[in-house]
Amino acid sequence: FSKIMGAAPTNFRNHHNVLKASWLDSPLGPMLAIADDEALYLLEFVERRCLEREIERLRIKTKSAIIPGITDPIKSIEIELKLYFEGKLKNFKTPILLMGSPFQKLVWEELMRIPFGTTRSYGDQAAAISKPTAYRAVANANGANQLAIIIPCHRIINTNGELGGYGGGISRKKW
Repeated sequence: FSKIMGAAPTNFRNHHNVLKASWLDSPLGPMLAIADDEALYLLEFVERRCLEREIERLRIKTKSAIIPGITDPIKSIEIELKLYFEGKLKNFKTPILLMGSPFQKLVWEELMRIPFGTTRSYGDQAAAISKPTAYRAVANANGANQLAIIIPCHRIINTNGELGGYGGGISRKKW
């Protein structure tokens, strides 16, 4: 816990804001969900490279302690992920909080408009946000996405049809 969250839970007594973290099982491997009582802040595969750094940035940006626990958004996403992986859910309703630059938020909002079961190239994604030459910036924004599955950056592929990169791993993207 200390390695991932930055400190043991007993060291968080002086924080006013508290986010709760919970481990969720999925058919693609374990995931970590972090939320407050209102919204989900992070949903990532536990093996994601640099997860500790992502959590540290989240903790600093929100000036929050992150402790083990469950909130309503975590309960909601756990149910929705189960339905999603069973093929019974296509649109998530769990409240989320997008923490990024205005450009990143623009990219992520457009990602959520990509229909379930379809893909789009980085260039097409850039054109969809009216910035056709910004495909590299779109790729960087995709990589900064902290809400795996919900913000479907896995639906973006290379122009030549190859899968390209994915923070959760190519095998998950292929699935």
